[in-house]
Amino acid sequence: MRILSGIQPSGRPHLGNYYGALRQYISLQEGNESFYFIAAYHALTTVQEPKLLREYTLDVALDFLALGLDPAQANLFAQQDVPEVTELAWILSCVTPMGLLERAHSYKDKIAQGITPSHGLFAYPVLMAADILIYLSDLVPVGKDQKQHIEITRDIAGKFNQQFGEILAIPEAYTLDDTAVIPGVDGQKMSKSYGNEIGIFDEGSILKKKIMGIVTDSVPMEEPKDPEISTPFLLLKLVASPEEISEWEARYKAGGMGYGEVKKRLLQLVDESFAPYRERRRELKEDPNYVLDVLSEGSKKARSVAQQVMERVREATGIPARKR
Repeated sequence: MRILSGIQPSGRPHLGNYYGALRQYISLQEGNESFYFIAAYHALTTVQEPKLLREYTLDVALDFLALGLDPAQANLFAQQDVPEVTELAWILSCVTPMGLLERAHSYKDKIAQGITPSHGLFAYPVLMAADILIYLSDLVPVGKDQKQHIEITRDIAGKFNQQFGEILAIPEAYTLDDTAVIPGVDGQKMSKSYGNEIGIFDEGSILKKKIMGIVTDSVPMEEPKDPEISTPFLLLKLVASPEEISEWEARYKAGGMGYGEVKKRLLQLVDESFAPYRERRRELKEDPNYVLDVLSEGSKKARSVAQQVMERVREATGIPARKR
């Protein structure tokens, strides 16, 4: 089974990224042929500081490797190292109906967040389709809020195949579990866009400030509380054992407990859970050549597949073959 997914280099990963996606990407590498790319072209719609984008791109590679991605099992590479992707994106754009893009939720959501409209932002789903289709991907793991992109990709692939023949494989979405919706410190969905994230690699005073600053309600300490609407409890469920979660749930409902207790325990568990990853990341950062070698090897394998697909696409569409 060929697995394909990408992550934007738009900042350091947070608990929402890890429990909603990254953890499952790592688990899917076993027994499958996995392609994971760092989506710098996608990030360019919002990150337009060259130095920052370069740093973020390397950071994502460090993060993936520190969290357990095994280069012997999965291909990790930078999107820009496979130029055939942007070539396919243009060809796909020529068969993509405008109405399909106009119905995309992500464009409307980004505009609502105050991001300046651009053609790149509007055509984002076409580039995403190219990312998926050029590797003949079978499964694409996505959160529920990204499922529409896979539906759009399937529609684009269908339009292309209808026009030029059965060249592109139709991928299936692999919907990630419900933990994809994880609250940030303000109770909204955790997102770098909202500035409410708790970073996977945060530590010390930074981590403590974020967790102890989680917004809670004003229910008096002695009164019972509903754990399922409490941000500290919802985050605690990610890192605590089932037995401990049951104990905290009972304490919430019984009353006589302050939110500060929950936050302190959450701080302890988050710190302990991610300590090995933080240490591994520090080690990798000391060996940048290793990280660059992983990306180079991953891009060679990815481009080998992409080139074969593009040869078939060019032949089917009547685009003259490139001279080598």
